[in-house]
This record gives sequence, C-alpha cells and structure tokens, in this order.
Amino acid sequence: MTSTAHESLPGAEGRLLVPSLMFIALVVAVVGSLGAPLITEVAGEFDVPLAAAQWTLTAPLLVGAVATPVLGRLGAGPRRRRVVLFTLAVVVAGSLLTVVPPSFGWLLAGRVAQGAGLGLPALMMGVARDHLPGQRSGAAIALLSVASTAGIGIGYPLAGLLTSVAGLRVAYGLGLLITATALATAWWAVPQPPPGRSAAVDVPAAALLSAGLVALSLAISQTTLWTGYPALAAALPVAAAVLLTAWVLRERRCAAPLVDLSLLRHPAVAGANVIMLFGGVGMYLLLSLVTRYVQTPEPAGYGFGVDVFVAGLVLVPFSVLGFAGGKLVPRLRGRVQVMTVLAGGGGVVLAALVVFALARGQLWLAFAVMGLLGVGVGVFSAAMAATILAAVPPEETSSAMSVNQVVRSVGFSIGSALAGLVLAAHTGAGATFPAETGYTTAAWAGTAAMASAILISLVLRRAARTRPT
Repeated sequence: MTSTAHESLPGAEGRLLVPSLMFIALVVAVVGSLGAPLITEVAGEFDVPLAAAQWTLTAPLLVGAVATPVLGRLGAGPRRRRVVLFTLAVVVAGSLLTVVPPSFGWLLAGRVAQGAGLGLPALMMGVARDHLPGQRSGAAIALLSVASTAGIGIGYPLAGLLTSVAGLRVAYGLGLLITATALATAWWAVPQPPPGRSAAVDVPAAALLSAGLVALSLAISQTTLWTGYPALAAALPVAAAVLLTAWVLRERRCAAPLVDLSLLRHPAVAGANVIMLFGGVGMYLLLSLVTRYVQTPEPAGYGFGVDVFVAGLVLVPFSVLGFAGGKLVPRLRGRVQVMTVLAGGGGVVLAALVVFALARGQLWLAFAVMGLLGVGVGVFSAAMAATILAAVPPEETSSAMSVNQVVRSVGFSIGSALAGLVLAAHTGAGATFPAETGYTTAAWAGTAAMASAILISLVLRRAARTRPT
C-alpha cells in the first residue's frame, strides 16, 4: 500500500482514508476524556480518595504530553504504519485493563497505557498530507485538528449514560470496544509512508523532552502540590526549565533532531504556538467552568444540580458545532488571510466567555455557551493547522503538529488549573462550594487570555502584510 506524497490511494482505500483517520482521531480523544466524568465513581468503587481517583485523568494526559512529540518524530519516518498499529495495540491493552482491573493500581496502569494514544492525531495528519491532494489534505488535517478536541464532547455523555445505567466497568468497556475497532481500522486503512524518510530518533533528546514536559505538567496540573508541598512544587518549574533548555541545546547540535527547531523559529509557526498557548488557556478554562457550574446543586445558591449524563449533554453542541466551524475554514481561507480566520475563531471563543461571565442563570444558556465555544474552537483549530501547514514541508507535518498539540495540552492544563485556583480562592472557610463570583472572575481571566491570543494573531497578520517578499 505504498504511495508517493499527494498521490491518491486506489479504490475504496482512497475513498475511505479520511473517514478512517477521523475515526481513529476521535477514538483517542474520546478515550482520553473518559477519566473526567468517572472520577467520583472510581473513588467509590475502589475506595480511594478523590485526589487519587483524579489520577485516572491526570496520568493519561501526562503520558499523552510525553508521547505526542516522540510519536510525531516516529511518524515522520518509514515505520509510521507500524508505530500507529503498535500504539493502538498498547491503547487496546490498556482499555482491557480498565474493564477488568483487580485493583485501583491496575486501573491506573490501564489509563496510563490509554494515554499513549493521545499522540496519534498528529500522525493521522501526516498520513493525510502524504496521501491526499493538496486542497483535500488541508481540509482533512483541519478536521483532524478539530476532532482531537471535539471528541471530548462525545465521550462525556456516553460515559455518563453508561455509568448511570450499567456501572463503571461498562463505561470503560466502551473504550475497549472503540479502541479495538480503531486498531482494526488502522490495520486496514493506514498506508505505508512515502519512501526516503529518515528513521533516526534521538533517544536522549526524547528523554530530556519527556522529563521536562512531565515536570512542567505536574507543576501546572497538580495545584494541591502548591499548598501541601510548596518546596517540591516550586522545584518542578525550575527542573522543567533546566531539562527543556538542555533539550534545546542538544537539538541544535543533533544531526537528526527530535524536533526541527529551525521550523519552530519560522514566524508563522512560532506565532501559532504562542497563540495556541493563550487560546488553550481560554478554551479549556471555559469548558471546565461550565461543566462544574451545571453540576453544582441548587442549595449552593446557583447551578442546576444535573447528573453526569446531563452535564455531558451540555457538551454535545460543543462537538457538533466544532466540526461545523472547522468546515467553514477552507471557504473562508479563499477570501481572507488565515491569521484573520484564526483571530475570528478566537473572537467567537471570547464571546462565549463574555456570555458566561454575564449571563448563566438558566440551563439553556450553558448549551448556548458550549455551542458558541464549539464554533470558535472549530474555526480556531482548523485555522491553526492551516497556518502551520503553510510553513512546514510535508515530511515534517507530524512533528510540527505534534509540537503544537503539546503546546495546546499545556494551555489546557493551565486553563484547568486556573479555573480551579480561582474557584478555590472564592471558597470560604468551611464552605462546600465557591461563591458564584468566582465563576465570574475566572471567566474574565479566560477572556484576558483569549484576548491576548487574538491580539497576537492580528499583530502577526499585520507583520505578514508588511514583510517584504
């Protein structure tokens, strides 16, 4: 099934390549999100504290942050198909562990294995760019970028419904079913990469980058460290800075770097990653706020006290309209500059944050806010992919997009942590729930982050216009 770059695959394989890639990207996003709505049930079934159960969400996200750049580099080599199949096999094995775990430790091990799949969307983007004509590959990559985020809104309601009806293990059984199907799909649909690709992977660089990302992610996501172990919490960002600096120095001297830093220095790519960082903070902060707000019981003086299933349904407009927003981008790009489209997507997210900050007294407003957020994230994600693709060669697609996804993950972690910190600061001594003003303050903080992303987009658009050709 070998083909040259941008050469269409024959017959049914060519027609079904994009749906197959989309399915795989959606599956890993859904499986990654399964931890969030099940934390309370895990704590109850395995008799562990909520802080321990939280690791069923944190651990796969950490593994995903580490796996993404490594898989991105492996995906640029000649063994991409084998890497995809092996990674999905690991995810399937992890999914099996989550269904039949004899203890909490085995469940956590399964979730760690599932986290490896979070690095696969970047490889799917590389496949699309190699085996689809230029315009079609750009549209497919844009939707793959959206799918890696919008899949969250599919996993939440399904997991909530299955847990309510049949229990925790059946909910995790959904992950086993769809990951096994994804493995079969990849076996049939993912082609070999074009010949002539380098197979070299700098293992020491991968170790430095992985350790640095883990330290940074722990410092951001584990906010309890700052109150319980402040010395350790303060040491983590310092360790991350040292490790990542050492990684950059090694990459600059390496003949076959894990990430081509010269591409990251390109104004469009560097700017896109900065924009993604700020945008990720604003997007995930709002996602965290809305899902927490609607589940807050009415005795708190606000909220609606909905169960996990209804809270998941609130995210359905986010997923559906996310894909609709992503499909708008190819049409808009023919009329306006891509940085303008990126700023426009950020503007829609900004509007969703403002609406939530000012008006959230009725449940239908939560659905409306999530719909607005979905449109904005869809446009933003698709335009982000287009910005990077225009600046990198085809063989570096997986690597460049994997770095952007890591930056997005860091932004998401900051957004989630910021939401938690602001709400904690507005929770009085002995209070169970934060004051409602905490949600307002957090929403305005997200607005500031999103406004920064929009401003940077507009500055880069102006710079591109004035840059000599």
